[in-house]
Amino acid sequence: MSDEFIYSKAFARNIGWVTEAEQASLRGKRVAIAGAGGVGGVHLMTLVRLGVGSFHIADFDKFDLPNFNRQVGAMQSTRGLPKIDVMARMARDVNPELEIKTFPDGINAGNLEEFFEGVDIYIDSLDFFAFDIRQQTFALCAARGIPATTVAPLGMGAALLNFLPGRMTFEEYFGWGDLPEGDKAIRFVVGLAPAGLHRPYLVVPSAVNFAERRGPSTIMACQLCAGIAATEALKILLGRGGVLAAPYGMQFDAYRNKLVRTWRPGGNNNPIQRLAIMIGKRAFAKMAQT
Repeated sequence: MSDEFIYSKAFARNIGWVTEAEQASLRGKRVAIAGAGGVGGVHLMTLVRLGVGSFHIADFDKFDLPNFNRQVGAMQSTRGLPKIDVMARMARDVNPELEIKTFPDGINAGNLEEFFEGVDIYIDSLDFFAFDIRQQTFALCAARGIPATTVAPLGMGAALLNFLPGRMTFEEYFGWGDLPEGDKAIRFVVGLAPAGLHRPYLVVPSAVNFAERRGPSTIMACQLCAGIAATEALKILLGRGGVLAAPYGMQFDAYRNKLVRTWRPGGNNNPIQRLAIMIGKRAFAKMAQT
C-alpha cells in the first residue's frame, strides 16, 4: 500500500452526491471558520473530508478538561495545547495538501480584513458570548458580500440561520446595536431558535448562567451542527439546492424528533419575537435570583 496522498482517491466516495467537476470546484474553495472548539473543530474536519481545499481558521484558546464533552480536538494528548495548532494538524492529517492560514490570536478588529481576504463563505463558530467580534464579523461579511452561516448547538439539536449577500443582514435580524451584553444574549438565543425546541428538556436550568458566561452543551448538538453547516456550505459554494436565508431559519431537535422551519419577518423586531424576548428577560432574571 502506497503512502502517497491522491486527492481524487481520498474523496472518491463523495462522487455520486457531487459530480467530479463539483468535487474539483470544492477543492478550490476557501472557507473561513472563527473558533476551533465545540462547533468550529468539527466544522473544520467535516469540510476537510468534503474535500474543501483552503481554510482560514482562528482561535486563541487552549484545550482543557472542560472541553472533553464536545470538542473533537480535546484529548489527554492535547491538553494545554493551542486549539488552532491541534486542529490544523488534524486537518492536514486527512489532507496534507490543504492550504490553512491560522490566526492564533483569534480574530479582532486588527486582523478581520485579512481573515476574510479571498474567502468564499464564512461559518460562525465563535463562543456564544463573543458578542462584539461576532457583530463585527457579520457586518464585514455583509459589506463584502460574503455568505455567512451560523448553526447553533442547542440541547441535542441545531438551529440554522444563513445570511446571504443582498438579503437580510445579521444586524437587521438580531437588532443588537449598542445594547448591553445581557440583552444581546437573550436576543441571540431567541433569534437563533424561534421554535425553542430545546427548552422543554433543560433539566438543570441553573446550568445556564449568562452572568458567568457558561451554559450546558452536548457533542450530539455539535455534530449535528457540523452536518448542517457543511451541507449549507456545499449548496452555497456549488450554487445548487435550496438555501434558506434569514428571516427564514430551521431548527432540528434529535431528542424531540422534531424539525421546524421558522420565519420571522423583521427578525427580532417581529411582534412574536418581541414577546419572546420579554419572556426571556423575565425567565433569566428569575434564574439569576435562585
